[in-house]
Amino acid sequence: MKKSTIWLLAVVMFTAFFALLFLQVRYMRTSMNIRTQQFDEQVNRSLYNVMRDLEQDQTLYYLEQDMIESENRYTQQYSQYSQSGNTEGITNEQSVTAGEQADVGGQELESNRPQLSLRPEEDQERVFITPRQNASTISKTQYEMQQILSKRYLHERSLLDEVIFKIMNRASNEPIENRVDFNRLEQNIRLELSYNGLNEPFSFQVVNFNNEVVYSSPGFSNRDRSAIYTQTLFPYDSSAKLNTLRVYFPTKRNYVYSELSFFIPSLIFTFILLITFIFTMVSLFRQKRLSEMKNDFINNMTHELKTPVSTISLASQMLKDESILKSPEVFKHVTGVINDETKRLSLQVEKVLHMSLFDQQKTKLKMKELDANDLVASVANTHVLKVEKLEGTLDIDLQAERSTIYVDEMHFTNVLFNILDNALKYRKRDVPPELMIRTRNEGNKIIISIEDNGIGMKKEDAKKVFERFYRVHTGNRHDVKGFGLGLAYVKKIVTDLNGTIRADSDLGKGTKFIISLPVITQK
Repeated sequence: MKKSTIWLLAVVMFTAFFALLFLQVRYMRTSMNIRTQQFDEQVNRSLYNVMRDLEQDQTLYYLEQDMIESENRYTQQYSQYSQSGNTEGITNEQSVTAGEQADVGGQELESNRPQLSLRPEEDQERVFITPRQNASTISKTQYEMQQILSKRYLHERSLLDEVIFKIMNRASNEPIENRVDFNRLEQNIRLELSYNGLNEPFSFQVVNFNNEVVYSSPGFSNRDRSAIYTQTLFPYDSSAKLNTLRVYFPTKRNYVYSELSFFIPSLIFTFILLITFIFTMVSLFRQKRLSEMKNDFINNMTHELKTPVSTISLASQMLKDESILKSPEVFKHVTGVINDETKRLSLQVEKVLHMSLFDQQKTKLKMKELDANDLVASVANTHVLKVEKLEGTLDIDLQAERSTIYVDEMHFTNVLFNILDNALKYRKRDVPPELMIRTRNEGNKIIISIEDNGIGMKKEDAKKVFERFYRVHTGNRHDVKGFGLGLAYVKKIVTDLNGTIRADSDLGKGTKFIISLPVITQK
């Protein structure tokens, strides 16, 4: 699959995932807003109904009080007329009283109460039509019943007018604690909330027009303003006598966020899918890069193996020539070439076999205690001939006082040889190589640094140089021999020895490899 196709799929999938996350978050916010609006509407409707119930209870209370007063007044009048023997006067007196009350109520409220009637204007002054003198008895009886109903109507209307007058003048003058039973108010709030589908706990306050608390139930708090709802009690009182009911819902946030119980798992699974997709894409790009490096490796390996095989084949054909056998010097040279190329071929095969180390989680090492300074000096002595052949120098500076390490001698020697071989491979062609090996102690570790004055590499290449098959110059290049396995082998061995290695390099200035290993503390 082409890299452009992989990038296209990655962009499409990322866009789809982020669009899905955006829609989920937006839908979640919309649901929370709707949930909040529903809660607000239910609470406000419940508190309004509570306020209406208080007004109706107050009106009913004054009606009952007025009825009791009327009955007491009627009882007194009946007792007085019974003692005097005049029972007919009760009805007349009651009618007069009702008429007077109606007149009084009408005078007091005439400026505020419109005069309403369903009769035509010319008949509003008459209540009923008086029957003619020659009318029948039935007509007279109906007239008398109408007169009784009229008197009763006027009486009841006067009672209502009187009650309304008392509510307007007396009720608003009384303190709120005398007008409202707070325990019953709490029950009414709970019943209205339950009727509207809310069973959340609450606490409430009643404050007067000066914002002074008249009553407060346990648990009321002003910390969360969004969870407090207000409703004016008896809103038609004068503005200087208004009282306000404030209700606090401590679990409002939980009520609103309970809508998220469905969205949270979906978001979690979406994030899991997104992370899985990212991991898959990263692995795909790594495999793509590994495939490209393997192709480079195969190209280089083919050339590296083909060259000694071709040389051996040519030398073998020369040995078939009888004239070669007659010349001992030529024969010795040809057999020497075959021997050298065979060793070279064996070395290349051995390097390829090192690849099996990378498939093992832990390399099987033969560990033993060694002196790092002695090991460095031995490798330097072996390598100095190669450096001098190139007219270069190899110096060592062994400053580490505690140098006993626990390593595999063969593998760690190969680590040092690989780094020194790379220093000669990637040297500047017109400049004699200069190599420096140093040792020093840092805490409980020994630091071994190998520095050269070669061509160096870029910072980004220095971070990848320890990866398998990675070479700074990719492609089918043969100016510098190798498979891209040497430093990967170095990294694995040092890591298996519980150490670390890093490369510091500047392009055109050289490279410095720094190895850190734990030292054995003498007891």
